[in-house]
Amino acid sequence: MRVTRLYPRRYFWYKFFNSLFTGLSIGSIFTIYAPLKPSIYSVGGILLAVGMLIVAKFYEKLMTLRIFFFISLFVEIVILVLVSYFLINPYTYSTALFVYAGYQITFVFGSYLVRTETLFLRRKKFLSFVDMYKQAGYLGGLVFSFVFYRVLENFFKITTNQEKVYDIHFILLFTEILIIILLLRSFRIRFQ
Repeated sequence: MRVTRLYPRRYFWYKFFNSLFTGLSIGSIFTIYAPLKPSIYSVGGILLAVGMLIVAKFYEKLMTLRIFFFISLFVEIVILVLVSYFLINPYTYSTALFVYAGYQITFVFGSYLVRTETLFLRRKKFLSFVDMYKQAGYLGGLVFSFVFYRVLENFFKITTNQEKVYDIHFILLFTEILIIILLLRSFRIRFQ
């Protein structure tokens, strides 16, 4: 399989919905992580830093369009698995630990993805657009989640944070599936 091209305009929409997901999910993380002990965050932070160091060491080999695509897809699939797992098995210690570990794995590739994105978008205009789409998506996700939580509380009388966070995960699941579709459409993939 060859990845031969990145379509910037399609990629902007992928980044919009990717950031929309972040805005939607940002408040839910604190509720999901509630059972975890503070020492877990220290261990997670250490492993994240080591992982980022390892990825940075191999930038020269990793900064190809093909690997950029596969790592981007891997990150999105991990997030899809996390959201799905939470919907099946919410609010247990093991779920909190699994979700935390999964997000840490995706964060390992954060700097790499930003640097490689800049490399392949090249033009200042494209870099400006991708950042505008990302900020618009993030803002949209924050506003939507605020309204969603208020509607659940005021119209459906759902008042516990656990119920609200569980309900928003159905929207997160749909959003993540859309993100993966948009990511696949952002690249020209040729099968040989």
